[in-house]
Amino acid sequence: MSERQDIVTIDGPSGVGKSTISRKIADSLGYTYLDTGAMYRAVGLYLERNTIDLADEQALAQVLETIRIELFPARTGDGEVGVLLNGQDVSEDIRSPEIAMVASRVSAIPVIREKLTRLQREIGRLGKIVAEGRDTGTVVFPKASHKFFLDARPEERAHRRVLQLQAKGEIVDEQQILAMTLERDKNDRERLIAPLRQAVDAVAIDTSERNIDEVSQLVLEVVKEKRQSY
Repeated sequence: MSERQDIVTIDGPSGVGKSTISRKIADSLGYTYLDTGAMYRAVGLYLERNTIDLADEQALAQVLETIRIELFPARTGDGEVGVLLNGQDVSEDIRSPEIAMVASRVSAIPVIREKLTRLQREIGRLGKIVAEGRDTGTVVFPKASHKFFLDARPEERAHRRVLQLQAKGEIVDEQQILAMTLERDKNDRERLIAPLRQAVDAVAIDTSERNIDEVSQLVLEVVKEKRQSY
């Protein structure tokens, strides 16, 4: 196992509980939590606000050199990771369903993918991180010691997202959220660059009928058992 990195990767589609579970695992292990999806959302937000043509890779490459992304711990124990975009706190702005769709599109663009993958690998260079995303176990950290792939029924994932948005006081249409969930799944699974898929050595967990604590405990048990087998 000497070639393996001391990293836990947690991949899967939106709405399976990756963020909350990853934070819990990171806290339990004393590791750093890396939300790769937040990085793509931040880039997507910048490109959307500045009306950058996503088809112009030369322009995108130039713009990427001006974008600075910094992640900071959530202000509350169960909150989303905080994000600074060129020094501005965009933690709330990047969490809308619309920006999630933009992030799904920009994540399929090679020049953006390459840039953020390099940044993510640099963050994980020394290990001891829990990386959450769509391709952390397949592309970003293929030599991670512990890999998990979470999934759940689309209807359940959409319902969870609706509850999250309603808790923030937003009025949402559940059928519209479901449609966006299915479209994002399709985009993520069918893109040519780093598509959403389960790593061959990842442990699959269906979270449809499990709560956050149950899934977190299962992940920690698998990590503990694997460590004992080294």
